[in-house]
Amino acid sequence: MEITVSLPNNLLPDKYGKHASSEDIKNGKPIISFPIKLSDIPADAKTIALTFTDPDSIPVCGFEWIHWTAANIPSSQVELPENFSQTANAPIVQGKNSSASPLVNGPKDVTDGYNGPYPPDKTHDYLLKVFALDDNLDLENGFWMNELLHKMDGHIIATAQKTIPSRV
Repeated sequence: MEITVSLPNNLLPDKYGKHASSEDIKNGKPIISFPIKLSDIPADAKTIALTFTDPDSIPVCGFEWIHWTAANIPSSQVELPENFSQTANAPIVQGKNSSASPLVNGPKDVTDGYNGPYPPDKTHDYLLKVFALDDNLDLENGFWMNELLHKMDGHIIATAQKTIPSRV
């Protein structure tokens, strides 16, 4: 399985992160998800799940920031268009991002779905992981990432990951 994301100059385009236009940022959070193309999905896969996290945030905030989780994407949907996070409908479900944490100060209005990169200190390498699964997962919108990981256990057919740098 392969993931393709356009990375001009080896960086996520500004419109999907910290340097997005003001209408695409809500309370300091970029909200327009970037397009993703998938290929070589196993024929026996029924659904796709994804996680988008920031391992480089650990020294900054003490944990790996969760920017986006989604599940029950039909395996036939090989392209996730720009702004998919805001336009996706059932059976697709999206989980909480780290802005939902009670340990994080600030408004709680961008807590589900895509919460784009906003590196505070330097260019960060974000990690997009995609999972081909043999079934739908019993999850509802607003799930936590650990719930996704537990529900995927025993259902993963294939995985792929892509590092996506985003500038400070």
